[in-house]
Amino acid sequence: MSMTDQGIGPAANPGYRAYVLALLMVVYTFNFIDRQILAILAPYIQAEMGFDDEMMGLLGGPAFAVVYSTLALPIAWLADRMSRVSIIGVSLAVWSGFTALCGLTTSFWPLFGARMGVGVGEAGGVAPSYSLVADYFPKAQRARALAVYSFGVPIGTALGYLFGGILAALIDWRMAFIVVGLVGVLLAPLLKFTVKDPVRGGFDRAEPVAGAPEVAHVPTKAAGFGEVWSVLLRKPSFWFLAFGAACSSVYGYGSAFWLPSFFERSLGMAGVERAVYIAGIAFIGGTAGIWFGGWLADKLGKGVNRAWYPLVPAIGFLIAVPLFFLAMNVHDKWLAFVLFLIPQALSLAWLGPVITAVQHLVPAHMRSTASASFLLINNLVGIGLGIYLLGAVSKALTPIYAEEALRYSLYVGQWFYALAAILLIISARSLKKDWVD
Repeated sequence: MSMTDQGIGPAANPGYRAYVLALLMVVYTFNFIDRQILAILAPYIQAEMGFDDEMMGLLGGPAFAVVYSTLALPIAWLADRMSRVSIIGVSLAVWSGFTALCGLTTSFWPLFGARMGVGVGEAGGVAPSYSLVADYFPKAQRARALAVYSFGVPIGTALGYLFGGILAALIDWRMAFIVVGLVGVLLAPLLKFTVKDPVRGGFDRAEPVAGAPEVAHVPTKAAGFGEVWSVLLRKPSFWFLAFGAACSSVYGYGSAFWLPSFFERSLGMAGVERAVYIAGIAFIGGTAGIWFGGWLADKLGKGVNRAWYPLVPAIGFLIAVPLFFLAMNVHDKWLAFVLFLIPQALSLAWLGPVITAVQHLVPAHMRSTASASFLLINNLVGIGLGIYLLGAVSKALTPIYAEEALRYSLYVGQWFYALAAILLIISARSLKKDWVD
């Protein structure tokens, strides 16, 4: 047994596995609180510092995404060799500390640097967590477990909107950064001292025969970058899954960042009302969609029906495009709220199914590095391009459409969901052949 595999495997207490999953989900929630809080604070920052939409797009996109995406790969390489729990704990402390530091900045470049620091920390949070969840839960439950973990996306986004918006409205935007950052720092020791690294690939061995002695697990040597990429290069489904998810993230991250500003400019909402409104959409729609996507993919993807893992989200994206357009053109804000819930749910249904599929494209000892390779593509394109692209288009259209320029920028972004659906449908054709049981 390796120094990082602490004997927690298939025989682990179900209650403890549930605790670990819940705590990892909380950590992921803080990942998204700190990542998305800038969106709700953007109008306050722009009013004080005079940043235009393109500058805010740089802060929300490339400042975070470049370091976040590129550092995730070497950190995941370490996670296939060292304690995944320690890496996640240190990463949580680092990104939370830099979030607090954002509240102390007074101009563009210091804030840009602090956002880069948030990206450095968050680079070590997600891929090792995917690997942990895959080793705590059997294959038949994995998409649902990863869906529960992915609840951190809508919950964190919603809490970032809610707490950030309320603190900014009642005190100021700087205090919002400082408070949420310091709370994250306090969470890191709880993770470090209560979660153990499970046996790698423990649930991927053959099921033990009743009454037979358990066979000791012999760890597989962690794979290098070249070995992992040589496997991935031979699997077309990986690339279609990765770029399909990346296209969805262009609009997913872009809309999550810019919708709060759209609600202020086009619907006249501000302050606490706006924070509660957008938080409700993110939480209700997001959690429902993620759970539904994971449940449906596990149900339809049993046996040899692997194609349903990408097909479930692909269908969701195709339905989401017209519904987002409809929701943005309803004048009654509460009818719009209800309409936004459906495409919000459908746009996040991909997380459980696609992440599960990626976990099954490589053997267990390659999962962290394979996940980080997937995230490199998804986040570099999705976060790096999406937020900046919508901001730059909004700035370019402002001379024509004034306050409504952001509306037309969001229209442009919606078509990335259609492209995502096409790529995921293509991935379904080779997924069965590429799948590793």
